[in-house]
Amino acid sequence: MLLKKLITAGALTSLMSSAAFAADCGPSGQSIRILASDFPAIHAVAGTAEENCAAAAAEFSRNHTTEARQIMNAALTPNPAEYTSVIVANSTLTQLMNDGLVRPLNDLIEKYGQNIPDNLKISIDGNVMAIAFMANSQHLFSRTDILSQAGIDSVPGTYDEVVAAAKAIREAGIMEYPIVMNMKTGWNVGESFNLAFLAHGGEFFKPGSAEPSVNSAAGVAALETLKSLVEYAHPDHLTQASNETQGLWEAGEAALGIMWGSRGSPILDDEGSTEEVTSNTVLSAAPSVEPGGVPGATLWWDGFTISTNVSDSEAEATFAALASALTAEMVAANNDDAVWLLDGFKPGPAAAGVSATAQGGAAPYPMLPQIGLMHNALGSELTDFLKGDESAEKALADVEAAYTTAAKEAGFLSN
Repeated sequence: MLLKKLITAGALTSLMSSAAFAADCGPSGQSIRILASDFPAIHAVAGTAEENCAAAAAEFSRNHTTEARQIMNAALTPNPAEYTSVIVANSTLTQLMNDGLVRPLNDLIEKYGQNIPDNLKISIDGNVMAIAFMANSQHLFSRTDILSQAGIDSVPGTYDEVVAAAKAIREAGIMEYPIVMNMKTGWNVGESFNLAFLAHGGEFFKPGSAEPSVNSAAGVAALETLKSLVEYAHPDHLTQASNETQGLWEAGEAALGIMWGSRGSPILDDEGSTEEVTSNTVLSAAPSVEPGGVPGATLWWDGFTISTNVSDSEAEATFAALASALTAEMVAANNDDAVWLLDGFKPGPAAAGVSATAQGGAAPYPMLPQIGLMHNALGSELTDFLKGDESAEKALADVEAAYTTAAKEAGFLSN
């Protein structure tokens, strides 16, 4: 499978093009059932689709959950599928496509998507498989007031500078655990490795193959980078994902964070935190290994898909409803909730980190059919290293062994 359109730093800018959609809701009397992640930008899109088209539907339901990635394949496998659409990102699209659970959108675009720009259409092997509407990335969040108290006059730009700042904050007695990261055992651990691995110039697979190549100098360096960061993270960091790290930040219990750009708006708003925290929070590019180096991040897009195992009428109604939400009016009402790839977006402080990370040349998350197996192996096999129970080389050897077994079972590698 070849990816025909990747989101690169340059493409990220070109995606911010004009788009306007009429509220044509397709066939009436249909059931529209959406599965999606749980953060404000996704609520904005799915909620606008519901406002536009619920009256024409027999049923309009939305399940926003942090477990979407874990349940989506099982939910779309029955016929009929539990959901008519899943809102996905780079990695979850390939996860669904590997099992044939989402349908090409070419015919639906002809009927209901004439105004969708080509650069929002995620095309693979000639078929449009998703419609992108926002960009996302991990990047650095900093409390400038706390940095100043520790004698640091600028936001860190490299991993070494982040660690040095955390050390200064601890030694000044300001915070014992100033760093927050999404390090929950499983997918989040795997993704945290990916960030540092790409910053160190790592390649997940040997060129032109599905053979693993993470047990390398770049892999060892990435794990050592993670270890240096978690030395200053909360002791229960292996239980923390986005909701937990956002909560710690808003509670004033962190000074440096590597978190998702989509958390920028809720962190900077006037809800759930204090003026002291929000007014001193600055969003900047993800840290690099060397000054001016590649940011330790993966660029993502989020977009919607349509399930294979639903009726054509349900597919049409669901596509039409979601397409109707992608308007400048929706963006204006929710401007700071995302880096929107739609007409009307006006970048503000909440978008600064994603924009700087993209401009710094961060790599897109790989859209390869076997990447999910590698990510799963990383998430399951690196915890012992992070706990100090084994060496980096042993952990990465375990990753490659686990991946190889799964890849052979899936047919990506020969037995």
